[in-house]
Amino acid sequence: MLVGYARVSTQEQNLDLQKDALKKNGCEKIFTDIGSGADFERKGLGEALKYMRKDDCLVVWKLDRLGRSLKDLIATINDIHSKKMCFQSLQEHLNTATSAGKLVFHVFGALAEFERDVIRDRTRAGLTAARARGRFGGRPRIMDQSKVDMAKSLMADTKNPIRDICKTLNISKSTLYRSVKNDG
Repeated sequence: MLVGYARVSTQEQNLDLQKDALKKNGCEKIFTDIGSGADFERKGLGEALKYMRKDDCLVVWKLDRLGRSLKDLIATINDIHSKKMCFQSLQEHLNTATSAGKLVFHVFGALAEFERDVIRDRTRAGLTAARARGRFGGRPRIMDQSKVDMAKSLMADTKNPIRDICKTLNISKSTLYRSVKNDG
């Protein structure tokens, strides 16, 4: 069975073009979503995937209607394949039920993995270059050695409440304990 999925980004856009193309290509049931962005929950897609059974095929008008990113697209298609179903995109003429469609999908997957590796390598190189220049990432330390020494001497006098020590040094209680502990 061919199951269609159509999505538009805003209420002003119209699903008719996608739905007509899906019906013309034999989709017996069509699920839809209206919304955009990373926070958008695609209920229609979830319903379509729940509705589908083994050997069914999810059909979209265009690849970008299924995933927000290549990574998201690949994850969704892998989920479809794990359930022994296939995927088809009408505009790109991609059908993972065919050998050529599987090949194209695997090329997409390899490109996505390559992109992730390149980003990771660039990030590592940038961090290494920054460290070589004496710059280190992360949040700056609130407690320098003189503040830690002052905190220890204030804490040595049991008449000083922890609350007052924290107020004097303008730090939280957890910062105080962590700084004193890590110094010793």
